[in-house]
Amino acid sequence: MKRLLLLLLIYTLRSVCSAQELKRDISVHDPVIIKQDSLYYIFCTGNGIAMWSSKDMANWKKEKAIFDTAPQWAVDSIPGFKGHIWAPDISYHNGKYYLFYSVSVFGKNTSAIGLATNTTLHTGDPAYKWVDHGRIIQSYPGKTNWNAIDPNLIEDEKGTPYLTFGSFWDGLKMVKLNKDRLSVAEDIAYLPTIASRKKSASATNPPAVDGNPVDAGGNAIEAPFIYKKDKYYYLFASTDYCCKGPKSTYKMIIGRSKEIKGPYIDKNGVSLQTGGGTLVLEGDGKWYGVGHNAVANFNGMDYLVFHAYDASDKGIPKLRIEKLHWKSGWPVITK
Repeated sequence: MKRLLLLLLIYTLRSVCSAQELKRDISVHDPVIIKQDSLYYIFCTGNGIAMWSSKDMANWKKEKAIFDTAPQWAVDSIPGFKGHIWAPDISYHNGKYYLFYSVSVFGKNTSAIGLATNTTLHTGDPAYKWVDHGRIIQSYPGKTNWNAIDPNLIEDEKGTPYLTFGSFWDGLKMVKLNKDRLSVAEDIAYLPTIASRKKSASATNPPAVDGNPVDAGGNAIEAPFIYKKDKYYYLFASTDYCCKGPKSTYKMIIGRSKEIKGPYIDKNGVSLQTGGGTLVLEGDGKWYGVGHNAVANFNGMDYLVFHAYDASDKGIPKLRIEKLHWKSGWPVITK
C-alpha cells in the first residue's frame, strides 16, 4: 500500500511539474515562428535570443537561449552591447535553419545583423548546435542613414535571397545576399528604400516625438516582413511607437508588389516608399499597441504572429497568433 501511495505521489508531482513547464500567456517581443516535425518554435527578443516550443501553438515551453554568452564579434563591434539580442528571423534552406538576429544600442544606429545556423531545432537532438557566422551587415552613425536591425529573409522565384531590415532613419531597406546567405552580394552604399513614412525621398527626416531618441528621428517605421502569396509579395511593416507599455501606439501596415524589389503599393495606390500603407491591425481597448509581425503557413492556413501590449496586465508584451484570411488580394483578420 505504501509503495502504491509513493508511486501515486511521484506520478502526481511529475504531472504538476510538467504542467508548470507549459505556459499559455507568454510574454514575448518581436516573435517569429516556424515548425519542425510536430513542434512549433517561437524565437524572439531576449538575452541570447529567447526560444519557446509548443505542440499546439497555445501551450509553450521555455527553451534554453540560443547563445550562452554574447557573441564576441557583437561585443567588439557594438559598444555597450551586453547580450540582449533583438528581433530574430528564422527560415529553412537546404537542410539548415537560418537565424538572423540584431545587435544594437537603443536609439542609435550603432547596429548590426548577425547569423547563426543549425541543422535541427529539437533541443534534445544530439545534432542540435548553433553555429554563429558573425556579422552580415552593419550600420554606423553619421555614415549610413539606415539602421541594421529587424532582419527578414525572403527569396524570389529564382531562389535568390534578399534581406530586408530597418528602423527609423531612412526607413526600410533591402539587400541581396549571396546564394549561401552568409554575406551581402551588393554595395551597401546604394541600398534602396522600400518603405518610409516620409512623403518623398528628398524629404528630411521628421523630428523625434514622444520622447524618442533624437538620433532616430521621427520616421517611425520598422520590422519589415515580406510574405509571398499567389502572384504578390506582401510587405508588412510596423509603424509608430513600440516598447512603451500603456503608451505604445504600434500598428501594422501592408503594401504589395508583383516584384520582390517593389514598389510596394497599398490599397489606395500609394507606394510605401512615400508614406503609403494599408492598415492591417492596430491597438484597441484590450491591447495598447500591436506589431512586429511575422506570417507563416501551417497545414494550409496562414497565421499572423506578433506581440501586443496587454492593457489588462500593465502593458506587458504578449504573444498573439491570429488566423490570416485573404479577401480580394488583401489580408483580413477575423475573430
